[in-house]
Amino acid sequence: MRPRSLRAKITVLFLVATLLLVLLFGTLYRQAQAQSYEDLEMQERANIHYLYLYFLQYGKIDEAYLRSQNIRIVNWGDEDVKMIGRFRDINGTDQFAIVNVKFKRYILINNDRFNLILENMNKPRFPRHLLIGFIGSLLLLGLLYWWVIRSIQPLIELRKTIEKFSEGDLDIECRSDRGDEIAEVANAFDTAVHKIRDLLQARQLLLRAIMHELKTPIAKGRLLSEMLQDEKQKARFHAIFERLNLLINEFAKVEQIASKNFNPAFKPYKLSDLVEASIDMLMLDDPQRHIELHVIHDRTVQADFELLTLAIKNLLDNGIKYSRTKQVTVLIDHDTLTVSNYGDPLKEPLEHYFAPFHTSRHGLGLGLYIVKSILDIHNMSLSYEHEKGENRFVITVPQKRTEENTPPDHPSQS
Repeated sequence: MRPRSLRAKITVLFLVATLLLVLLFGTLYRQAQAQSYEDLEMQERANIHYLYLYFLQYGKIDEAYLRSQNIRIVNWGDEDVKMIGRFRDINGTDQFAIVNVKFKRYILINNDRFNLILENMNKPRFPRHLLIGFIGSLLLLGLLYWWVIRSIQPLIELRKTIEKFSEGDLDIECRSDRGDEIAEVANAFDTAVHKIRDLLQARQLLLRAIMHELKTPIAKGRLLSEMLQDEKQKARFHAIFERLNLLINEFAKVEQIASKNFNPAFKPYKLSDLVEASIDMLMLDDPQRHIELHVIHDRTVQADFELLTLAIKNLLDNGIKYSRTKQVTVLIDHDTLTVSNYGDPLKEPLEHYFAPFHTSRHGLGLGLYIVKSILDIHNMSLSYEHEKGENRFVITVPQKRTEENTPPDHPSQS
């Protein structure tokens, strides 16, 4: 899996740099050790040459010289012959050989004048300067890694702040007094958050003021309608004012959804009950004439009752409004709720109508925008198809939000 976060990428980069540094040190160390062994062998050959010349001149071994060179004569007695055999087995010769046995370095000299087995107690030089350079480079890499991670820490905190902002938390502060580019981004975002917060507060204040001012004449109108003598007219005015009150409450709910200032309360409800409640919200004089409901297989879904009924109500309202027959059919089957009518097909792709205030012949173009926003909250999806003059809007409920009920013996119809 490829690292996605900036911190992970920086960590991988420094790990690769550390690995390359270790490989470089290993290569240089092997070269230094090889050179040290080569120098040691050249010194040994020089010592042996001196011993041979000294023996030719004086007829004996210069032991004092050997001690000065940190070399001692090994006397194994009867074992010398066996050791010479071992030297021959290891080096392929029994005249001159250098072998390392158990971390000790032995030299075999077997010529026409004398034979000796010497132990060279000198060790190859350890490249301290190379080790110091390696440790220093490793520490430098570690310091650079700490410095870079510390430099991007404000970016990680800014990301967390942005996530809070995306969840609707407007009471955030991310201003920084650092002098780098990350601080400039954080300060610019902080300024944008303040402006957005001020705009949202101004919008909320304006909407609330408008809705408050509208409720006053509606209340007065309802009061005056009570004075009417004609019961039919009185009931009609009551329905009109009730409809206006309902619209104002819907506008308030839409404002909360748009500003993400709404906490849904999910509870289990049957899809058929939600549809019935949505039909009641339409306040139609004769709902059975305009809406035909078929339940093939009912479902229980986890939903916010007010929100989901509002979404279904908008689909029904649009279906009736744009239908040639002013009728819609609602079909509930397993994980789908389909609202269909006979009318002209959509001129644009469905996603075009999810935008608020899109071009519309009727209303403000908010119907499908409200539906899509509410379905997103419920993790549901909306699709559209047109076939043989029939428009079908299909709400699909994911399995994790559904609980299967016992299916009815026969499809119900209302």
